[in-house]
Amino acid sequence: MSSPYTGAQQPSPATHQLPAAQQNHSLAFRVMRLSRPSLRPDPAALLRFDPRDVFLPEDALTSPDPSAAVDFLQGLLHPPDSGAATTVPGDFTFCDRFLLHDTADALAPPGLLVLPQAFGAIYLGETFCSYISINNSSGLEAREVIIKAEIQTERQRILLLDTSKSPVESIRSGGRYDFIVEHDVKELGAHTLVCTALYNDGDAERKYLPQFFKFTVSNPLSVRTKVRTIKDTTYLEACIENHTKSNLYMDQVDFEPAQQWSATILEADEHPSVVKSTIRDLCKQPVLIRAAGGIYNYLYQLRPSSDEPGQMKTEGSSILGKFQITWRTNLGEPGRLQTQNIHSTPTPSKDVDLRAVKIPPVIFLERPFMVNLCLTNQTEKTVGPFEVFLAPSVSGEQKTVLVNGLQKLVLPLVEAFESINFDLSMVATQLGVQKISGITLYAVQERKHYEPLPDIEIFVDAE
Repeated sequence: MSSPYTGAQQPSPATHQLPAAQQNHSLAFRVMRLSRPSLRPDPAALLRFDPRDVFLPEDALTSPDPSAAVDFLQGLLHPPDSGAATTVPGDFTFCDRFLLHDTADALAPPGLLVLPQAFGAIYLGETFCSYISINNSSGLEAREVIIKAEIQTERQRILLLDTSKSPVESIRSGGRYDFIVEHDVKELGAHTLVCTALYNDGDAERKYLPQFFKFTVSNPLSVRTKVRTIKDTTYLEACIENHTKSNLYMDQVDFEPAQQWSATILEADEHPSVVKSTIRDLCKQPVLIRAAGGIYNYLYQLRPSSDEPGQMKTEGSSILGKFQITWRTNLGEPGRLQTQNIHSTPTPSKDVDLRAVKIPPVIFLERPFMVNLCLTNQTEKTVGPFEVFLAPSVSGEQKTVLVNGLQKLVLPLVEAFESINFDLSMVATQLGVQKISGITLYAVQERKHYEPLPDIEIFVDAE
């Protein structure tokens, strides 16, 4: 529902209007931004209006005898010759005007929609809609009028209207020509609405009228992200903050992952009392982000979309994806934004990866058990051979989980992007929760030690 324009009232000019060329013109542009009205609470509405105020005299309720008002209204509604004996109930003084008879009274709505009184703020992602009127305030007729309207930004010029192929035949004295232009706002900063008219005035002189209307486009919201990587899983947290003066109802906040990633949104578990249904999913309420600094957080889990190590390493690509965000304001005005690509924090690539695959669920004291390990070659060349052993503790503490048998396990060559699985026999020497620590990989030919495997907690039970 846009702001109406009546023929008796010329649209008010936009703010920051620049003067036209210094010459007498028969025509002039007027610009009014078309935006939706608003509900503006009025504190005076708390003093409830009573329909009986229309019929009673001004001093009826403040007179020494308020009962006179009752007699007056009784006689007005039921004349003596009508024979009706019905009385009009209610207290005719102001004493009950502050009593809330309905819950809506607490909101103090005046019951009217208020049209914007100023050009207002324009935000990125919105649709700028403007009602433009070119009127003839002179006593002469303007003929063969060619009208152009365009938006100028720091980067480009966008043509909104051009009547060069079909000029307006004439705009008589006191008349006008009206049109509406729309523009999807996709840039921040200064914008200029340029309206020009080329016409013949009453003296058959060809005149050129330019008028400029400046406005600034602001950012409605900000998206702050944090990226955390834990092994093969990446977590992306997005915090959306509302910078506008009105509430934003988020219709859609979708993360579109890059080709090598798959994304899953992580949400809090719903209360058991919430009944799940197809209708409820279709009629899902939008997320509310309150005006002037309200925030809402989203959390996504990202995993590589391919299980093959070779495809997972799209060399040097740190792009995770981007957000598609759509919202509506209090009265339904839409907005849409797309963020730039979000990058992950660079992590040093490893030639080989050693990880624990399987550990027995039950481990007994001083009884050998097998730890299944996997070694993956993440390069395009053959690597190896390797040795796997238990490195001594840095602090000098005695280890409670030791290698059973040969202290060094020799592994063969590993082809490019291939993996090998092997078992390491170990034994626990103490009861309770213990740690397997210090499993280290050593490249024989390169004489290179790799980082030890992270500590693995196990529980050692007695037989």
